[in-house]
Amino acid sequence: MKQMPVKILYQGGSGEIVEKKSRFIATLKPITTEEEALAFIACMKKQYWDARHNCYAFVAGKNQELQRCGDDGEPNGTAGRPMLDVLLREELHNLAVVVTRYFGGTLLGTGGLVRAYQQAVQEGLKNSVIIEKRPGRTLTIGTDYNGIGKIQYILAQQEITVMDTVYTDQVELQAMVPLEQLESLQAAITEGTNGSALFSLGEAVDFACIDGKIKKF
Repeated sequence: MKQMPVKILYQGGSGEIVEKKSRFIATLKPITTEEEALAFIACMKKQYWDARHNCYAFVAGKNQELQRCGDDGEPNGTAGRPMLDVLLREELHNLAVVVTRYFGGTLLGTGGLVRAYQQAVQEGLKNSVIIEKRPGRTLTIGTDYNGIGKIQYILAQQEITVMDTVYTDQVELQAMVPLEQLESLQAAITEGTNGSALFSLGEAVDFACIDGKIKKF
């Protein structure tokens, strides 16, 4: 069964919108458990103690099995659930968001509140770092100098990140390969080097490529 990448919050951020003089401040944080999420929500409520509302939503788990949200005094269903809907629509995992509202004196109505809280979450997401985590394995490829160019070409074609290259009398490359590409990549390199390349499989991990570098989880 093919395992799909999972989108997670790698680095939280914040964003703010103003709607009819009400300020909506979204703050996002990576979490993996309900305890972490609740601690973050409590921290935001303490930081923004003077705000009218601190509404929240969080989702965690490989299948988004942990989902919670709260309106914190706003009309039922106008804040927390719309915020959670944004996270689910974006297929995000392992994050919590708190939207703090400083009331501006003008009622927004049910539809206006839903739009404002969702827009605030989207603004916060723009200022956060979202990555795709996927299952993979390290692959060490040994070759002579005649084969290095062809191997580098194949790796580039398949968008495989090379983590290290060692040059001695032979060349040894270490790459991180998504599981679903492993078999086809080895076949392509074997064909491209007329069977002269040697392979050694390493650990199976979840990984993401961030700024051209491999991050293991």
